[in-house]
Amino acid sequence: MSLSQKIFIYCERGQDPAFWAEPMNALTNGAFIIAAAVATREYWAAPPERRHLSTGLLILLTYTIGVGSFLFHTYATRWAALADTIPIALFMLAYFGFLLRRFLGLHWLVAVAGVAAFYATLLYAGSIECRYDTLLPITSRTGARCFNGTLGYAPAFFALVAAAALLAALRHPAWRLIGLAALVFLASMTFRTLDLELCNRIRLGDLAVGTHFLWHVLNALTLYLLLRAAIRYGSSGMRRNGPT
Repeated sequence: MSLSQKIFIYCERGQDPAFWAEPMNALTNGAFIIAAAVATREYWAAPPERRHLSTGLLILLTYTIGVGSFLFHTYATRWAALADTIPIALFMLAYFGFLLRRFLGLHWLVAVAGVAAFYATLLYAGSIECRYDTLLPITSRTGARCFNGTLGYAPAFFALVAAAALLAALRHPAWRLIGLAALVFLASMTFRTLDLELCNRIRLGDLAVGTHFLWHVLNALTLYLLLRAAIRYGSSGMRRNGPT
């Protein structure tokens, strides 16, 4: 398939190939830039021992997510889809490794193995196909993406829940931010799933906008909470009963 092939999978775009066919989906990517900018300010305001390089790279990936998603919701091509999905995948893998290494203090070999296993679950979840034969016509086809493609993010949600529970059991102060991020991400996944099903019910004037733009806004908040946890509690010298 050509990298310039158009992709039509969101309510707001419908079948319109125009650059600004998804104004809400495109402009709400600014939330990622805002989240990264606020995290950048907190990063440089933190003491030197808390400004770890890995945290800076996570912030940089957040900026990249905003840019990549904007490209996808304007150009809507296969190459733009790669610009969108690759930074997201890199952030999920990098943060999972960060969590294992910096929060849980696991040996780097164990962390690498954990990231590899997590990557395998993401691939599997993203490959699952579903039948929607009894649902709305827009999704009533065999071989459709489960939950409008949101199932592929389920391993990340469960990883956040498990991490929050484990960190809470260990009395690590990061558990609150990780747990809150998991709750926000659950809401975000819900809105992503409902985008097509609620397409005609959520409108901006004559434009059907759906709910995908809320996925952007809530995801940006999720990433900010994760970045804040990394900045505050991700330094190698952070004690489990450290500041809250």
